[in-house]
Amino acid sequence: MPEIRPEGLRVHLERLGPAGTIQFLQQYEPGRGDYTKQRHEWLDGLSVDQIVGDVERRRKAP
Repeated sequence: MPEIRPEGLRVHLERLGPAGTIQFLQQYEPGRGDYTKQRHEWLDGLSVDQIVGDVERRRKAP
């Protein structure tokens, strides 16, 4: 079945264009990894104030 993927992408690009193809793939791409586990790895040990501060800094960045 892997041989059908390149042909499917080609057809989507022809019909939907690059932006439409990306939107389509984002709807149906299963994703990878364990988000819950990764989220704990990223956020454990951070306070709410630290997270809010990081968000505020990113919003102000150019």
